[in-house]
Amino acid sequence: MSRGAHGLASFLAWLACVLLVFVPCAAVAREMRTCVRVVDGDTIVLDGGERVRLIGVDTPELHHPLKPVQTFAQEAKDRTVALAEGRRVGLEYDWQRQDRYGRTLAFVFLPDGSLLNLRLIEEGYGFAYLRYPFRRDRMERFRLAEREARSRSRGLWAYREDRKSTRLNSSHLVISYAVFCLKKK
Repeated sequence: MSRGAHGLASFLAWLACVLLVFVPCAAVAREMRTCVRVVDGDTIVLDGGERVRLIGVDTPELHHPLKPVQTFAQEAKDRTVALAEGRRVGLEYDWQRQDRYGRTLAFVFLPDGSLLNLRLIEEGYGFAYLRYPFRRDRMERFRLAEREARSRSRGLWAYREDRKSTRLNSSHLVISYAVFCLKKK
């Protein structure tokens, strides 16, 4: 092998190693399962009874032992039902496989290849939930998707008078509703 060819081969081997280490593989094998039930906007049940919490998205609470049903919770659940229930979905896992409640944590891909977690944020059915770190590239996409949904008043963001707030939660809704009622009197 000539000196130039050897140098090129060494460079290509080095480049392949760098790409394998630093670039996420686009063709990650996804575990395929069937979504048999939707619990709420960000939790589904798979064949076999496994509960899956969607990574990086938080939808308003529908079933919480200490909180009333939050505004837009039923709509978020209905949207997740429309997108996933009864369909084959692909699962990708991050570094943490389960949450403290024993639910599987996953990115859920729909039959069309879109990421359910991200679609819910883009369409305004949930927030980018960034409290626990996950893949940096996806964290940034989720953050930008929430910002876009807020700026365009999509979904739950249409219920918010003051969209400058970075988060819409139950305390915001209670206060907003109270102010709304007082203004009407």
